[in-house]
Amino acid sequence: MSSPSRPKDPAPPGPPQEDGQGTVLAERKTAKVEPPRMFQVVLLNDDFTPMEFVVMVLQEFFQRDLESATQIMLKIHHEGRGVCGVYTKDVAATKVELVLTAARRSGHPLQCTMEAT
Repeated sequence: MSSPSRPKDPAPPGPPQEDGQGTVLAERKTAKVEPPRMFQVVLLNDDFTPMEFVVMVLQEFFQRDLESATQIMLKIHHEGRGVCGVYTKDVAATKVELVLTAARRSGHPLQCTMEAT
C-alpha cells in the first residue's frame, strides 16, 4: 500500500514565478501580528468608600493577597489613585464593570477606570 503524497511546501519568498502555463504566481506574504494593546485598571480615591471595601475589591477581582491589596489601597488613599493590574482591553473593561457593579450594590461611590499603557 502506498502512502498518500504530501503536498509540496510553498516556495520560499522571492520574485513572482510562472506555473508553466503562463500564469504568474504571486508571492505569499506573512501577516505581521501585533501584540494586543494593554490597559491598566485604576481605582480612584474618594472620601466615602471604606478602606476595607477597597481591599476586598482588590482581593476578589484582582486576585491580590491581603498584603498586596493593603499596599495598593494605601497608595490609592495617599496618592489619589492606584493601578490594580494591566490587562487586554476586553479583560480590563470587564474588571471595571465588575468593580463598579459591586461598589453600587454596596452603596459606595468607588470609581474604577481603565487607561491605555
